[in-house]
Amino acid sequence: MKVLVIGGTGMVGSQTVKELLARHVDVRVLTRSEEKAQSLPAGAEAVIGDILDPHTVRSIFKGMDGVFMVNPVSTTETSEGLFAVNGARMAGIKRFVYMTVHEYDKAVHLPHFGSKLAIEAAIRDSGMEYTFLRPNNFYQNDNWFKDAILQYGVYPQPIGDVGISRVDVRDIAEAAAIALTTEGHNGEIYNLVGPEPMTGQRTAEIWSEALGTTVTYGGNDLDAWEQQATQFFPAWMAFDFRLMFEYFNKEGLKATAQDIERQTKLLGHAPRSFEAYAQESAKAWKVVA
Repeated sequence: MKVLVIGGTGMVGSQTVKELLARHVDVRVLTRSEEKAQSLPAGAEAVIGDILDPHTVRSIFKGMDGVFMVNPVSTTETSEGLFAVNGARMAGIKRFVYMTVHEYDKAVHLPHFGSKLAIEAAIRDSGMEYTFLRPNNFYQNDNWFKDAILQYGVYPQPIGDVGISRVDVRDIAEAAAIALTTEGHNGEIYNLVGPEPMTGQRTAEIWSEALGTTVTYGGNDLDAWEQQATQFFPAWMAFDFRLMFEYFNKEGLKATAQDIERQTKLLGHAPRSFEAYAQESAKAWKVVA
């Protein structure tokens, strides 16, 4: 089987490439970056291109059997997704697996969520076999906060006090590989989640236990968070994420028992826990330090 991975150098995509290679799939990765192309694992074919370039759209899908697509957060995300769907249709792709967001359809006013709506609709109407993966907030996002956690003892992601069912990206990658390489997933939607809802306070407590030191939650002051975030993100992205965190603070983003049951059946194991991720990361961070 030959699979094109769009977004294959990012957090989820790179792990999905590894999962596909482990299943002896021929993997092609589309990337804009020569540097990132050099970092792909052995066995993955890198192709330099831009999904908004018609030449790329007309050429990249040829000879492929399946596609896994995860689009980076951007102001052109919907256009990128729709260009890709059209390229896949023109090339006669048999199976398309697309990653969106857990329960995004309940908050389409959020740019990070609503940008997926037209892409899902286009895939449904394409005639291709398709599967939608809808993950919650990633555990591995916390790798971005390593310095804040280790140097200042603060967990800064303002996920709130209601609870969100965060997920390990390795579970997402497994789900993508399974949906692409096995039968029975056409038209299915899988919510990908962790085993329990996490609050900001609980997340800080787990980091404290894993690191053997005190980590405090930075709180839910989203004005302060957005102002600080603009030091690292473009202003539009900080605003986009701020809107998302406001939603988390008000509504949460919790899994149902059925979500967890379906995910467990799909993967053949229970969702990985945040405690296990934090313990694993704490050991790795101490070794590096």
